[in-house]
Amino acid sequence: MKKIALAILLYLIITPHHYSQEEGGKISGYMFGDYFYNIQRDSTIDDLSFKALTGRKDLQGFQFRRIYFTYDYTISDQFSTRFRLESQTMVGVSNTIFTAFIKDAYLKWKNIFEGSSLIFGIQPPPSFDVAENHWAYRSLERTIMDLRGIASSRDFGVTLKGKINSSGSINYWLMYGNGSVFESEGDKFKRAYAHIDLIPSEEIRITVYGDYRFRPEKGFASIPDETFDNDALTTDIFLGYKNNENFSAGIESFLQINYNDVINNVQTVSTVTNRNAAGISLFGWYKFTDLLVGVGRYDYFDPNFSSDFEGDSRNYFIAGLSFVLHEKVSITPNFLFETYETPANGISIDPSLTGRITFYYEFL
Repeated sequence: MKKIALAILLYLIITPHHYSQEEGGKISGYMFGDYFYNIQRDSTIDDLSFKALTGRKDLQGFQFRRIYFTYDYTISDQFSTRFRLESQTMVGVSNTIFTAFIKDAYLKWKNIFEGSSLIFGIQPPPSFDVAENHWAYRSLERTIMDLRGIASSRDFGVTLKGKINSSGSINYWLMYGNGSVFESEGDKFKRAYAHIDLIPSEEIRITVYGDYRFRPEKGFASIPDETFDNDALTTDIFLGYKNNENFSAGIESFLQINYNDVINNVQTVSTVTNRNAAGISLFGWYKFTDLLVGVGRYDYFDPNFSSDFEGDSRNYFIAGLSFVLHEKVSITPNFLFETYETPANGISIDPSLTGRITFYYEFL
């Protein structure tokens, strides 16, 4: 996949006619990266599950976390395409590596019927697109469902989306896909998505989302010769408020039910129960001046909500000051802080703290 992506990128660069605006083509992209320093880490951080912050204490350096290269081409009034490559640096693993892969590759059929479009290919599912745009600081962190692996940022499938009413204040988004584009497809199990987007006023936006992931049945060693349905249902609601481009706030909450995913063994009795993951995210930004914007966010995540598991919930804080040097260029000093619930063994885990200077810029 990496070699294919790089070959396509090279072809686009050395083939000038693909760039012609007369033919409806446009190249765009953006990049963001940091100088980072891991100020604080617990000595057991490498063994800790469900963490947002990784890497050992005192690790520091420069990194590109994302590079996007996008080519949009308008075929006609009805048809358009998008091809996007993504590259990122993986710092803190055994060897620092730079990866490149296909992020988007789809055909859009506009107004397949009045007010609706059909999209086929690798594309964003409706999981958190609206919330991410409202958060507006993807350069600092992914939204909570993306960050915690509740839903993939891309899927390969077919989408139907559009307006329910003529004013566009009520919109829908349906998708049927493989479940993720980052894993090879080798089974019959798919994922179905549904999303309603409400815009009651210029300031307020509400989305209600759900998806159902079909998965193979699951077995447990202590219950031989028996398997259980292991599908997953995810629901999410987002409420956003924005006032005159000077202030924005949002709240997002999700619940994911993983059916028959946990076994409880008490002496000779084994019972199988659901595993529920839940989270809530509150975020906002305030423009003090055209140059300076304050950004803040708080996440709570519990991968085993309302179950007998203890010690795995997480609190995650983000704070930063963004210097907007140009509408396409910003520099944001920021801090990431994560705390961990004390596990059942009673040994507390020190919180993690990372400081960064994040650089963001676009090109068109």
